[in-house]
Amino acid sequence: MSGLKLSALVEQSAARLDHAQVAYGHGTLNAFDEAVWLVLWRLGLPLDTDLNEVADQAVAAEQQAACAALIEERISTRKPAAYLTQEAWLQGVSFYIDERAIVPRSLIAEVLADGTIDAWLNAQTTQVLDLCTGNGSLAVLAALAWPEVLVTGADISDEALAVAAINVERHGLQERVTLVHSDGLSSLPGPFDLIVCNPPYVCQASMDALPPEYRAEPALALAGGTDGMDFVRQLFKDAPARMSQHAVLVLEIGNEIEHFLAAFPELEVAWLDTSAGDDQVLLLTREALLTL
Repeated sequence: MSGLKLSALVEQSAARLDHAQVAYGHGTLNAFDEAVWLVLWRLGLPLDTDLNEVADQAVAAEQQAACAALIEERISTRKPAAYLTQEAWLQGVSFYIDERAIVPRSLIAEVLADGTIDAWLNAQTTQVLDLCTGNGSLAVLAALAWPEVLVTGADISDEALAVAAINVERHGLQERVTLVHSDGLSSLPGPFDLIVCNPPYVCQASMDALPPEYRAEPALALAGGTDGMDFVRQLFKDAPARMSQHAVLVLEIGNEIEHFLAAFPELEVAWLDTSAGDDQVLLLTREALLTL
């Protein structure tokens, strides 16, 4: 095992993952990228390392064995890589994660970071809510995007909130991000000027077909009922009373657009462009919600 180059170790690892037919979608989309993530992490190298610069680096036998063991753990447990490394990245920002919360991957992170929704905000946008905050990643990103706002991160899961607290402290945002236990909006009187929400929206048929990697996550953060819209229906009923006059709601519905349109056929929405297309994240004004 001596003398193996790092590039060859990555290729070997990717081949093992590919052969095992593990599922992706928790930070990577293919075997090679997953192998790069796990190998670099196990070797203690930054995840943004330029592979070309370290491709010819020799990997010692015991390091090779450690990488092989990690790849085997990924295959045998079918846990997302982020749970094995206890780290996930969104928009270049590092977050702690473990099995108590869903692996952060919300497309809302993109529209927070790239200024897409800034046109709907104004000088009075001071109170932001991240509903279904999970590990707190969107709450942290909102606080980083707008240094003048105060952010509330809310979740029904106390375990997820414990993970979120780690991330709020990691980024030194304890003075600006408050974490609250709430079943939907029930413990959140507001008013909020912006609500972002990546809710449980996976329909039952999709839940039944999920690969083990997704079943390793808390089902509470995924399952949205028969058509995936159970949480969203209640949210739309409750939100206007918690929103300021010119507030907006940014919502992720993932691949459930057909169910969303069937549930809310007359609702006026603004669809936002993301790396996954323009039919997975939407923006709603308070006025639009009041028409329901």
